Amino acid sequence: MEERNAILSLAALAQVARLRIFRALVGVGPQGMTPGALSASLGVPASTLSFHLKELVRADLVSQERDGRSLIYRASFAHMNDLLGYLTAHCCQGESCLVAAAPACSAN
Repeated sequence: MEERNAILSLAALAQVARLRIFRALVGVGPQGMTPGALSASLGVPASTLSFHLKELVRADLVSQERDGRSLIYRASFAHMNDLLGYLTAHCCQGESCLVAAAPACSAN
């Protein structure tokens, strides 16, 4: 992952509603959710949800697929894993970051 992609993804998640939406989509797994189901479960108005979903799609954190007359939104697990890998690529100089195994890393 390139730095600019990581920044775009992190910026998209740095907002309460978008973080909640993304976590909800991660929680339901690959089947995803419709906007109506997301709106109902999170209590986010449809117009607000649409704006936030668009930002998550733009950041490649969420994908959108048409299923008949419905749209299905899914977390992009590959992108999420790439972002996590990017963030932790140089963690503790390649050593385990568990407190017991690498106390120096826990002090940072």
